[in-house]
Amino acid sequence: MLLGAHQYRFDGDLDALCRHLIDEAPEGWSQLGTDLLDGAPEPLRAELVGSDEHPSRKHDNVHVITVGAAEPEPWTITEKSHGGLDWGYVLHPQHGIEVISLHAEDRGPLVAWATDPRARFSNGTYRWRPGHPIPATLPPRATGPSTPATAPAPTATPRTAPRR
Repeated sequence: MLLGAHQYRFDGDLDALCRHLIDEAPEGWSQLGTDLLDGAPEPLRAELVGSDEHPSRKHDNVHVITVGAAEPEPWTITEKSHGGLDWGYVLHPQHGIEVISLHAEDRGPLVAWATDPRARFSNGTYRWRPGHPIPATLPPRATGPSTPATAPAPTATPRTAPRR
């Protein structure tokens, strides 16, 4: 979804994508929806979401309680305070999306911005380790209608050496 949003809705403008993801929902998102694919070609959109269209939803009913502090403190995500979050994503301007499994590592491999959004990524947290290949399979390339190739007729090859 993030690759498609970067490539189509935000036309490669990472700053615009970050403004949308961070500034438009400072309390966070409860769900990123298919509206992130606005502007994507219909065949691609249909392949990614099928009929499962749903809007992004911001967290609602978020209450910040500060006891003895003037400003709320930011939530630092650690192994002990991840609150059920399984994945972290770091958007690197030049390289792509760093995918971090919060159960396994403090860093993760990078998925390049140019990666086909139709790639199928594994959700096995143990597979997302630094220094390992991205756990994904790419979709088959569209080559257009298949036309059988006609092979040239076989020709006789003269023998030049005796058989043994």
